[in-house]
Amino acid sequence: MIKSLYVRIVVMFLVAILVSLLTSTMVIGYLYQRQIQDQTQDYMITFGQSLIRIFERVGYDRRALVMDDIKDLANMVSMQIFDGSLSEEKYGSDSLIEVSREQVERVLQGETLKSTTSEGHTYVGLPFGHQGQSYAMFIEPSSNSQVGYPIGGMILTGITVLLVGGSLFFVVEAAFLIQPLRKMTEATKRMAKGDFSSELKARRKDELGVLVQSFNEMRRQLQQIEEMRQDFVSNVSHEIQSPLTSIRGFAKALKENDTLDHKNRDRYLDIIIAESERMSRMSDNLLHLASLESKHHPFHPVTFRLDEQIRQTAVALEPQWAAKSIAIDLDLPVVKIFGDRDQLDQVWINLLGNSIRFTPEGGKIAIDVRRGIHQVSVTIKDTGIGIAPEDQAQIFERFYKADRSRNRVYNGNGLGLAIVKRIVDLHHGHIEVRSKPGTGTEITVTLPS
Repeated sequence: MIKSLYVRIVVMFLVAILVSLLTSTMVIGYLYQRQIQDQTQDYMITFGQSLIRIFERVGYDRRALVMDDIKDLANMVSMQIFDGSLSEEKYGSDSLIEVSREQVERVLQGETLKSTTSEGHTYVGLPFGHQGQSYAMFIEPSSNSQVGYPIGGMILTGITVLLVGGSLFFVVEAAFLIQPLRKMTEATKRMAKGDFSSELKARRKDELGVLVQSFNEMRRQLQQIEEMRQDFVSNVSHEIQSPLTSIRGFAKALKENDTLDHKNRDRYLDIIIAESERMSRMSDNLLHLASLESKHHPFHPVTFRLDEQIRQTAVALEPQWAAKSIAIDLDLPVVKIFGDRDQLDQVWINLLGNSIRFTPEGGKIAIDVRRGIHQVSVTIKDTGIGIAPEDQAQIFERFYKADRSRNRVYNGNGLGLAIVKRIVDLHHGHIEVRSKPGTGTEITVTLPS
């Protein structure tokens, strides 16, 4: 079994060209067979007429000398000559076809005969006279004759040149065709080992060129995902290690120090509880994101009032924004929407929670709901620290954290916006962000209504 694509292509080409050439040869032979036969018969008639004129000039009784003088030319044909009594003379080494009595009589009466046997042998009959006697000359190409060769030979030569030249050209072209696939295979093997640095050159504009470009795009995406995965593992390790260190340290302090007063003991326990809750939130977010990205996450859409849901979210987070003296401005007209209430509740909690977290004390957050044609837009605008332009296109991607140091300071784990993006996608909506560092952030979620 042939396993090499290169060999398969070459073999398929050779088989195709052989079949095509054989078919074309048969078609050309069929189409030109009659023409070749006519040319052969015309040649033999011309030859016979020239021979008859020679007989007339030198005398028919000296025909043996004439045939001896032109034996090289005469060897191209085989001849039979009949007289009125149907006696026969033969010239040439080949055995002649059987000529019927009727054909001989027709030629003796002055008719020029052209005929072809069922086996494809072509011959002609020519009448001539000498000293009042009628004769019939029948001529057939001999087996070593070159009559009819020009067309047949040219066709055969052309086919041979086409086969050899075309095969050599295609072998080179096939190697050029397979080269990108071979490079792609090598790059794939390196990618399987974790090396994503191999970028293929795509100078072609055909399907292979498109394939190479797609491969390069896939390589870049995989490289980005691998980098985000490594960052994610690093971030999660840090996020886990930090609270574990605090929990272990304060637990040891409680165990080993019996002289702690009640106030310090309660402070240590509060820290342990807070760090435990921090780990729990991160675990919940990881599980929630994994569930949303699976194909079996439950989705239960119902019709409900979106304005009431957002108002309840703002009320539930009041302790957080009130503690920072943040003003909340709500513009919530009555709007009903069809969607998964629990999932969308998570969207508003995450987005409003982020705005509160990154808005300094005394800042402001505005939430507006607008109904459009077959859609509803929710805009959350704050006066927080903002997001750098180079980070805005990626803040909703999985495992991405715009600023690790900032997220640690503000107690974030970089998963909230990824969860938001996935929930909005499940509702066939879209989300966009507009922000400038130091001036605040405006996030708009658009959902079908």
